[in-house]
Amino acid sequence: MPNTATLQRETAVNVYRSVEQGLKETGAGTCGLMFIHCAGNIQPEQQIRTHLEQTHDYDFQLWKDGATQTIAVLLPRLTLDEIHYAGLRIKHELQETVSGADPQITLASFTDKDRPSQATIQHMAESSKLVDSSEIHIYTLDKTSADPERILIVDNDPTVREFLQLRLKMQGYETYEAVDGLAALELIEKVTPDLVLTELNLYGIDGLPFIHHIQKLEIEQPPKIVVLTEQRVEQTISQCFRSGVDDYMTKPFSPVELDARIRRCLH
Repeated sequence: MPNTATLQRETAVNVYRSVEQGLKETGAGTCGLMFIHCAGNIQPEQQIRTHLEQTHDYDFQLWKDGATQTIAVLLPRLTLDEIHYAGLRIKHELQETVSGADPQITLASFTDKDRPSQATIQHMAESSKLVDSSEIHIYTLDKTSADPERILIVDNDPTVREFLQLRLKMQGYETYEAVDGLAALELIEKVTPDLVLTELNLYGIDGLPFIHHIQKLEIEQPPKIVVLTEQRVEQTISQCFRSGVDDYMTKPFSPVELDARIRRCLH
């Protein structure tokens, strides 16, 4: 008998497969897709279904993704403007009818020529848990850059690495991760990232020695370095900047502020 984790993975794959199949079956034209997540174990599936039945005169499909605790809604024939308006109405409905609901929504509209893969659908579901609930996130497939900027995430906390990886992928970056300083140095030589986002508290080589090792690597273009750490000692911060660090942020941190600082370093 499969364990709970295996069952959750299988259920998630089935949801993404079902969404992918639903998109294919809509035929030609545009099709709207959104993922809705409410924190605190709030499950608004029935409220969303009732709202759609009352406000739309055409078919829709709805799934619950147990892996990400999100609700997937497929709305055939909706353009981006129309699916965005539908998302705003759902958000307002949940805020008015469900106590404590603060919906996080990611949405997109796909044509029959750019239907998303299961991996893209899964990424949309995961991204809905990371977006700022004050706004609706419009998910786009990155087709503009043939060579996206590369960011290496270095942190011994797997939860932090996963969050940062998903968040940065949403911004269109190519991401890599390392659990300690030694693994990070090897990756820097192999993939030559444009930016290293690193904790200072690492196994093996850490702190300023790790930063000095990065700068001594024989690579054509040294990466920018952004420190994201629990260390708040003023002397440590000053030493990092004197050692050539491009920016320094302390945990806990604002994801929106981190996005802005990374963009500033890279551009």
